[in-house]
Amino acid sequence: MPTLPSPRTPGRYRIALVCLGNICRSPMADVVLTDRIAAAGLHDRVTVVSSGTGDWHVGGPMDRRAAALLATEGYPIDLASAHRAQQVQPSWLTDCDLLLAMDRQNLHDLHALADGDLEPDRVRLFGDFDPVDPGAEVPDPYFGGDDGFHGVLAMVERTSDALADALQAEFRGSP
Repeated sequence: MPTLPSPRTPGRYRIALVCLGNICRSPMADVVLTDRIAAAGLHDRVTVVSSGTGDWHVGGPMDRRAAALLATEGYPIDLASAHRAQQVQPSWLTDCDLLLAMDRQNLHDLHALADGDLEPDRVRLFGDFDPVDPGAEVPDPYFGGDDGFHGVLAMVERTSDALADALQAEFRGSP
């Protein structure tokens, strides 16, 4: 598994999860990773945000199928219902410790947003941390059926577990 880039601010870590419209993949990953971080006792040190590279869903809620699946699987419903889609901001490239794109097109879009001024170890694929299929893209379930959301959730859960473990290792022994 790849290593995490060091925190920009000692004792704190900020992760941005990025997909296309910020209504399916990245908000699902946000809820799951936030849950894993809380379970690891790192909620006061690690912040997770999600966004889209596109702007057409800004202000809208999480896709109803994604929210329903998260609720069915026992994730905090307040995290899913509070979600409002937002577009990634150029400042996140220097404010966040790690930006994780759900697929290669979104990774490309983040690189374009940086306009050449980018720390490559801080902008990666979410799937780079997938312990089962390293480097995999998280497929967009938006135009498919419910099965696509289940597949995304499975990938997000195992990858979030790996990220939470890496964050625990990062903060082990730090004040």
